[in-house]
Amino acid sequence: MKLIYCTHSLYNPGGMERVLVNKVTYLVEKLHWNILIVTTDQKNRPPFYLLPEKVNLINLDINYSDDNKKHPLLKIAGYLRRKHKHRKALTELLKKEKADIVVSLYPSESSFIPSIKDGSKKVLELHYCKFFRLQYGRKGLLGWIDRWRTRQDEQIVRQFDRFVVLTKEDKGYWGPLPNIEVIPNAAMNISGQFSTVTAHRVIAVGRLDFQKGFDRLIEAWSIIQRDKRFQDWHLDIFGQGEWKDLLQDQIRKNGLQESAHIHQPTKHIGDAYVSGSLLAMSSNYEGFPMVMIEAMACGLPVVSFDYKCGPKDIIRQEENGLLVPNGDINGLAKALMKIMSDDAYRKKLSQNARKVVDTYSEETVMDKWIHLFTSLAEK
Repeated sequence: MKLIYCTHSLYNPGGMERVLVNKVTYLVEKLHWNILIVTTDQKNRPPFYLLPEKVNLINLDINYSDDNKKHPLLKIAGYLRRKHKHRKALTELLKKEKADIVVSLYPSESSFIPSIKDGSKKVLELHYCKFFRLQYGRKGLLGWIDRWRTRQDEQIVRQFDRFVVLTKEDKGYWGPLPNIEVIPNAAMNISGQFSTVTAHRVIAVGRLDFQKGFDRLIEAWSIIQRDKRFQDWHLDIFGQGEWKDLLQDQIRKNGLQESAHIHQPTKHIGDAYVSGSLLAMSSNYEGFPMVMIEAMACGLPVVSFDYKCGPKDIIRQEENGLLVPNGDINGLAKALMKIMSDDAYRKKLSQNARKVVDTYSEETVMDKWIHLFTSLAEK
């Protein structure tokens, strides 16, 4: 079987990048499939996560992100030029490679890849929820474009042989599509150990940007630190991104320098999970929170906003974590303090959190993908 994955890049330490590397590693090492990953914005940067030697990586040098900070009209013009270049380059590549299956991870080629007649079956894999373009609440021209593209998405996804979403919740938002299928991410204990949940340490992981909502978490942490019971607790955020200075300023203005810290991403995040006692998730939106199931597999209970999408599928209230209405800062602080203040309760949640691997084991998830790919290739 020959598969081609199309994505933006692999240099970031994100969940989507980790999921892709985990999947192709499984397919190459256990099934010996031929895998090629095609990127648009890699720019000679090495992948953050280690790829198997047998996986080939080709960058098309489109570089959509070069236009990110330009005026909206210039950004639109640049996007259209780059998309034309992208379509031409990817068409030539797919006709040359003759793969059985081509998977788009919903970057720019998703709008045109079904029309490329290279003989392959086309799969669209969405790592966000249906409404991800609308979560920023942008105004003016860019806001109109976000709404227009969301409506276009409903037409785009129908053109693929299979459209894969990560949660039952998200599937419901798309409606009765004939080609839609739910395949979640796999929960893996990436450290090989379990947290004892005795350390006074709360962990948060993700890119420092609007999506992850760490400004909301720091605001909740400021509430927590007013309670003298928790002044020996620490909040450790692991990530990089354009909001780093903003978040550092927020920590400083709230006098949290002694208890809240931002760390660079680490390739050994499993060690951070094991050394913590609780995971906090303050995202504005997700597709399926990889960090959540990884941390739970290492024994961390989770306190999370009930954002779209994922937490409803994973967290069982008061059993392996706590869900808080999205945006309820005081509620987030209270939920964190509830677990932080009760050692026995925290240990009970921890034991149940480990069971996430029973539902989302790598074997179970990969069996779904293998069945999807093989059934398409046989048609």
